[in-house]
Amino acid sequence: MSWSKKIMDTPIIGDAARKVASIKANSEAHSIADHFTQYLEPELALTPKSREEVFQIRHNVYCDELNFLPTHQSGLETDSFDAHSELALIKHKPSNIYTGCIRVVKSSDSSEQMPIEYYCGDSMQHDQFHPRYFKRGEICEFSRLAVKNQFRRRKNDRFTGSATGVISETTYSETELRCFPFIAIGLYMTAATIAIESGINHAFVMMEPRLARSMQFVGIKFEQIGPAIEYHGKRAPYYINADMFLNNLSNGFQSLFLEINKTINQQILSSGN
Repeated sequence: MSWSKKIMDTPIIGDAARKVASIKANSEAHSIADHFTQYLEPELALTPKSREEVFQIRHNVYCDELNFLPTHQSGLETDSFDAHSELALIKHKPSNIYTGCIRVVKSSDSSEQMPIEYYCGDSMQHDQFHPRYFKRGEICEFSRLAVKNQFRRRKNDRFTGSATGVISETTYSETELRCFPFIAIGLYMTAATIAIESGINHAFVMMEPRLARSMQFVGIKFEQIGPAIEYHGKRAPYYINADMFLNNLSNGFQSLFLEINKTINQQILSSGN
């Protein structure tokens, strides 16, 4: 076990260390927002071409790299849930390369189940935060988060659900590196914007617990609503709503969310949707 992890796990000392880490992350957030907008841009997948980009990234990560899903001759990973989903990407602006993607699976009625219901329904055991307690049109799932492996550094970071977006240091500039650990955060903020602007208040996600813990440092506090199970690796079901997201987001990272929100809303207005 590393010394940093031992410190974090030590009662009282660990709490203080986590607070220091959180304060440090918060103080750097304004700079991160500046770097994020300089090098990265969230983008709604509104055209056949951009949707195909999403499906290619998912195939590269989920099928080719991780072998979670079977490969397809088309090189595209799709499923039935895409028909009632909003898709989004984050682009690396200097190279015009898409770094990662996410989807927001919506549910207009009981015939449109979310993946978490279909595959992991028994894992959701919370007596308050469960899809059945909410109107179908007010729930969604953040699903299929994927970050390309060239935008991650260590081999053990190459895990789709927990990918933090750390970029290859040998390929990109040191200045650019400052914002790339937040690609996954940017994807979740993009998904949150899509949900909020769609009038959706309740979101579910299956993710690795360590990714959920890391999100807490910036104030994205998911509520775990069941035990971790084997689902594309060890993952647990989580819940978040608009109030939990907006009220807990640390002050510094609010600036990053506002930038992402502004960009996505401009795209929504331009598309006429």
